[in-house]
Amino acid sequence: MSVRNVEPSVLWNRFADLNAVPRGSKKEERVIQFMVDFGKELGLETIKDSIQNVIIKKPATKGMENRKTLILQSHLDMVHQKNNDTDFDFDTQGIEMIVEGDWIRANGTTLGADNGIGVASIMAILASDTIEHPALEAMFTIDEETGMTGAMQLDPSNFSGEILLNLDTEDDDELSIGCAGGIDTNTSYSYAEEAIANDSTCYELNVKGLIGGHSGMDIDKGRGNANKIMNRILHYLQSKTSFQLVSVDGGSLRNAIPRESVSVIAVAAENIENFKVSFGVIAQTIKDEYHTLEKDLVVEYNSADSDGAAVPCADTVKIVNALFAVHNGVFRMSPDIEGLVETSSSLARVIVKEGSFTTQSLQRSSVESTKDDVANTVRAAFELMGCDVVQNGDYPGWQPNPNSEILNLMTDLYRERYNEDPQVKACHAGLECGILLKHLPDVDMISFGPNIRAAHSPDEKVQISSVQKYWGYLLEALKRTPEKG
Repeated sequence: MSVRNVEPSVLWNRFADLNAVPRGSKKEERVIQFMVDFGKELGLETIKDSIQNVIIKKPATKGMENRKTLILQSHLDMVHQKNNDTDFDFDTQGIEMIVEGDWIRANGTTLGADNGIGVASIMAILASDTIEHPALEAMFTIDEETGMTGAMQLDPSNFSGEILLNLDTEDDDELSIGCAGGIDTNTSYSYAEEAIANDSTCYELNVKGLIGGHSGMDIDKGRGNANKIMNRILHYLQSKTSFQLVSVDGGSLRNAIPRESVSVIAVAAENIENFKVSFGVIAQTIKDEYHTLEKDLVVEYNSADSDGAAVPCADTVKIVNALFAVHNGVFRMSPDIEGLVETSSSLARVIVKEGSFTTQSLQRSSVESTKDDVANTVRAAFELMGCDVVQNGDYPGWQPNPNSEILNLMTDLYRERYNEDPQVKACHAGLECGILLKHLPDVDMISFGPNIRAAHSPDEKVQISSVQKYWGYLLEALKRTPEKG
């Protein structure tokens, strides 16, 4: 079955059109032009601001002219991740979608439902001649996934709306009214390489098959971090045998929990048997610990060729100890909102090669002071070994407003349609609303969306029945937009 035949077809066809256009973060030129062309073909006022966000404005339908102007907002970019054995070029290919029962997924890659379903929803509304709505200002931001650049540099003069619906939440029974802010910590350290000993054999160590996921929304689920697991292996081997570290390459994107890590070590002939036994012990220990959750975890070694050089022993000890010490995971739970992760850190990227050791990590918190606290905790672990540390990309959280007019409207509507209360929550992801609120301080905001699972990973999928539920809810919300004044 084709995605284009799924209901509501007006939405899924727009999603299929969108997914045919490569749109990785910081590579959005084609999708920006696609969206500009879309707005102009509809004869609607279409603006591309200085940072390349696209704004499309549509007048109210007949009888809705007295309602407050509504901003509909989603981001154009998507996370590009694929399985190691998937042959796919994100720069040239459109996403290959598969319908499986009540779910839609991609063929070995991320799907782009985050935030493509939101974008497609807005496109369907803009293109419709039958959907009732107030005056609309569609805001399509860029680079949400790797820096929120579009939101950060938004030109507020393009907007007059009083209510903003952000369509970037991943549970269809949830209304989001707050989110975490974040800051990136990037570290670097240089070392003088040494030759690999002549009698050594090189081995490639692999950690793979982890679930991964979103480093905000999934940080409290106990999933393995490939960078931390690999470093634990190296730390254990250090205590049991001698080896030279040649390289490490772990993780991929700054906002994804690392699923894979590869390292190469050189082992002298007299230590090979000890290495194999020790590796077997730590590999089995880790698999036993994670067997309930990480059912596909693979921890293995293979013989490897290397014409490179190694990290000196003293620097290897520094690197391994720093990575062991750095905090990863939940830092503090919220004392005010039950079940909410307040503060966390995720060690996203570790690279050791050619005389350079670098890391990327992302700290998140809904409280600015604890965001600073965890960022300083991570900074300290790396500065102790002599790393240069740069912290940037700082963005604010979104402070919940329980007395919001749009929250009350959306809550009442949810109860009416589904005979139950929605889950009103703040989330631990970095929604754009916190940044947008800085530019549009008088705008009432809320975020919602359909069920999306495993965002930021090749296991990403979106539920068809949930999209149908969300679509009906969104269309009814448009009809009920409050009157002006």
